Amino acid sequence: MKIVLTELAREHGSHWQVRLDQHVVTFRSEAEARAFIQTLESRLAAPHRLPYRQQRVAQ
Repeated sequence: MKIVLTELAREHGSHWQVRLDQHVVTFRSEAEARAFIQTLESRLAAPHRLPYRQQRVAQ
């Protein structure tokens, strides 16, 4: 997943945009945007188990 942080110049100050491939999330501060990226990256790096596939017993 490609994560890109961009500053957006606005009339009333700047906003920050985090782009995750085709998805975009906008934040009011750089600190909020960076915290979001840090949380996302740690969740992506965390170990994940595949869901257990339950087998149905024929009745």
